[in-house]
Order: sequence, then structure tokens, then C-alpha cells
Amino acid sequence: MTDQFHAFPAPAKVNLFLHITGRRADGYHLLQSVFRLIDKSDVLHLRPTDDGVIRRMQDIPGVPEENDLCVRAARLLQKHSDCRQGVDIRLEKNLPMGGGLGGGSSDAATVLLALNRLWNLDLPREELLALGLQLGADVPIFIFGKNAWAEGIGEQLQSISLPDAWYVVLTPDVHVSTAEIFSSQELTRDTITAKMAAFFKGYGHNDLEPVVCRHYPAVESCLAWLKKFGDARMSGSGASVFLEVESEAEAQRIFALKPENFCGFVAQGLDKHPLHDFAD
Repeated sequence: MTDQFHAFPAPAKVNLFLHITGRRADGYHLLQSVFRLIDKSDVLHLRPTDDGVIRRMQDIPGVPEENDLCVRAARLLQKHSDCRQGVDIRLEKNLPMGGGLGGGSSDAATVLLALNRLWNLDLPREELLALGLQLGADVPIFIFGKNAWAEGIGEQLQSISLPDAWYVVLTPDVHVSTAEIFSSQELTRDTITAKMAAFFKGYGHNDLEPVVCRHYPAVESCLAWLKKFGDARMSGSGASVFLEVESEAEAQRIFALKPENFCGFVAQGLDKHPLHDFAD
């Protein structure tokens, strides 16, 4: 066993748009979206061990260890690869839980990518993508590791080139239930599908946004304030909202004006995941 923890970033994403185009027989929703990686990250501290035990090194309120996506990811990879090594896991949480920024999914993806290297497994990216999908529909984008046009339930990914951009991200102090929003009778599920070539800056909308805003006034308030400065949108199923701007100076100017009760951050768009090269 080594005494050393290794630190690995787990970046957030925003959905530049999110269209719900249908629903599968198993209840999963079909969608189209563009995922944009941004440089605000959780950090996973991992220490490989030789005793085969997956250990979570801290308690996380409201998240039992057996439900922890990081622990589940490590156990899934260990079982899949018949690996006899273990790992100690400590999570430095910087992204809001349930914020629509993919934090938990990104944490799980980082565990898979990092342990693939720390355990010397050398599994190809396609294999890790399949494992990630078992953990959740948003996990594959972080293993894919590039900005992407997404279809299916979010697992059909094509790389897309996006211009440099900065983001003002605000997160109201509410926890939006993704299951509640996706099961809402108010949600439209028939947005017409488009080709990737149709995408441009400002394209589309978020089909979940009107439903969330009706049920969570804090999200509506946050979004209304940010819309004063441009085409602000909600990411994923919320609660986070964001505005894309061209420069850090513009992002910082807007962020400095926010009401004191609004939490958030300024982030830069990424071209690829920091751990992209951990899998081929």
C-alpha cells in the first residue's frame, strides 16, 4: 500500500440546449443536447491499495456509501476487470449536488478514468463508456472527454467544436428532483429532432426549464435576473442556470453584480476533459 493520495479533477458540464424528443418503453427519455465541459471541478483524491478493499474516507450527509457513485464506480471497475487492488477515496466537493452540472456523474467518470491508470488496467475508452452508462446516463460524456452533440438518452456522442467562451453560473439554494421533473405531466416530449449541422450559438432551448421554473420559484428568480444580461439558460434539470459570454472580464463584471443571496462562480469552457488521455 502507498501512503500517497493522487488528486484528479472532475469537471462540470453545462447543457447549451436540451430538447426532449421522445420516451422509450423503459421510461428513459430520448434527448438531443450539446454538452459543454467547463473548468470548475470537484477533486477526487485516490490512494491505491493492495488489499482489494474500496474505502470511502469520509461521510457525505444524505449519501450512504452503497449509493455513492464514486464507490459504485470503483466496485464496478474492480469487478469488471477482475482487479485485486483496492482504493481509498476522498472527495473534495466544489460543485453543487443536484445542480444540473453533472457533478456526481463526473465524479464517477473520474474514478473510472483514474483507476484505469492507477490500477494499470489499460481498458479502452469504449469499454469505460459502457461501464459508465451502467452508472448513469450523464457519466459517458465525461469519459468521452470532449464537448459533444448528444442523442439517445445522452450516451450517443459526437465530438463538436465550440468557440472559446466563459460562463456565469448561478445555483439557487434548492434541490431539484430530476425524477420529478422528468415524470411531470407538464413536460413536453415531442421536440422535433435536428441534425448536428443545425447547431449554432444560441440554438434551441431547455425543455425542462419551464417546468422547473413553475415548481421552483428560486430557479425562476435566478434565471430572470441573469436573462437581463443575455440568453441565460438552465443546465440539465436544474437548479443551476448559466450565461455564456466571450471574455473573463465580462463574466466577472456580471458576476460581481449578482444579488448577495445568489451563489455561483465564473468558469471557462474546456475543449477536452483534463483526463481525456487516460484512455485510448
